[in-house]
Amino acid sequence: MTFQDLNLNTALYNGLDDLGFTAPTPIQAEAYGVIAGGKDMVGIAQTGTGKTFAYMLPILKNLPYSKQENPRILVLVPTRELVVQVVDEIEKLAKYINLRVLGVYGGTNINTQKQAIAQGQDIIVATPGRLYDLALSRVLQLKSIKKLVIDEVDVMLDLGFRHQLINIFDILPERRQNIMFSATMTNDVDELISDFFVNPEKVSIATSGTPLENINQTRYDVPNYYTKFNLLKELLQDKETFNKVLIFVAYKKMADRLFESLDDFFHEELCVIHSNKTQNYRLRSIEQFREGFNRILVATDVMARGLDIDNISHVINFDTPDYPENYMHRIGRTGRAEREGEAILFSTENEQESLEAIESLMQMKIKRLDIPETVEISTELIEEERPQIKERNNPHKRKTLEERGEAFHEKSAKNSKENLGGSYKFKIAAKYKKPKTRGDKNYNKRNKK
Repeated sequence: MTFQDLNLNTALYNGLDDLGFTAPTPIQAEAYGVIAGGKDMVGIAQTGTGKTFAYMLPILKNLPYSKQENPRILVLVPTRELVVQVVDEIEKLAKYINLRVLGVYGGTNINTQKQAIAQGQDIIVATPGRLYDLALSRVLQLKSIKKLVIDEVDVMLDLGFRHQLINIFDILPERRQNIMFSATMTNDVDELISDFFVNPEKVSIATSGTPLENINQTRYDVPNYYTKFNLLKELLQDKETFNKVLIFVAYKKMADRLFESLDDFFHEELCVIHSNKTQNYRLRSIEQFREGFNRILVATDVMARGLDIDNISHVINFDTPDYPENYMHRIGRTGRAEREGEAILFSTENEQESLEAIESLMQMKIKRLDIPETVEISTELIEEERPQIKERNNPHKRKTLEERGEAFHEKSAKNSKENLGGSYKFKIAAKYKKPKTRGDKNYNKRNKK
């Protein structure tokens, strides 16, 4: 099947030719007819399968030119980085179409975004929080929205955006087409669909636990952080093989720790992104990695979710993710557009249970490799790996009822304190009376008698 079979217009064909695309991906081919027909749709497809063009091709084909100021298409994504990426992809695809598209997200000046909206837009790409703020300000009018697209909806729900999404649904026109894309189908996603979608058609390209066939997966059993670091450093020395490497870690503190450890060896080749970094820093890091100025990018799950970066040679899971679905999203960063990719997983003894959950989801075993002899096996532990020492005889620690011993007894009723609330001052006054002093208005009268 080619794009010619989709009966697109000349402007879209010219845009696709400039991008070098000749044939649609499976999700693009399957979703096109459903979206073009105006039905609600739920698309289940792995990351890296071309979901952005899957909804934009039919939308752009049927979007007539208009001078109206209020936007007609709304695209919601979970992170600021994805807003920038989706806007960029729409602009490339719509290069030969007279179209106004704007991305809005938090962390930047809202007044600048209000001014851009007031100039008139056709498509708004936004994170839920900033979109709702703009809608409440009345600058952004959503009454003309014809199509709502929610991309990476499972991530949105993981990030706690459910209430914002429901609030946005409440202020959108009832007569609209709903389009949703997700890499996994969870109970939360299913509940959202049943509440707000009207007889949606489901388009599923692969089950959520099916890894892309062109990704080769291997793993190492590693005892601790410092051995993980030594192994990672050894692998990264091979610059020809590991020419564009995305390293996933579990949380922000680990990202900073690993970045500082690697900085001594790969200073000019290294960058990092996580949610504590400023917006400009994160966008600059992504762009430098995308353009090849930096060979290695250290990232947390949320920051790298859905990012479309070409030619990533390796995804290295420095930490084994707690949720097996996150592993699927991570390794989906490599092996994109049917290219070969490599995914490597490091697991400590404490992470074996998470490893088993990943293999159970995929219904396959990940090939285990032996740690090279040149890698030093460290015995040093970081703070999180050290066993928790229970304090004994801590005078500041409250004892449980069982630890109090036989000598313990409750306070007598006489010594027990009572929360008297607002009536406290009246009970005190009744008990002790007010002293009769020269300030008593009846004092002089009584003394004259």
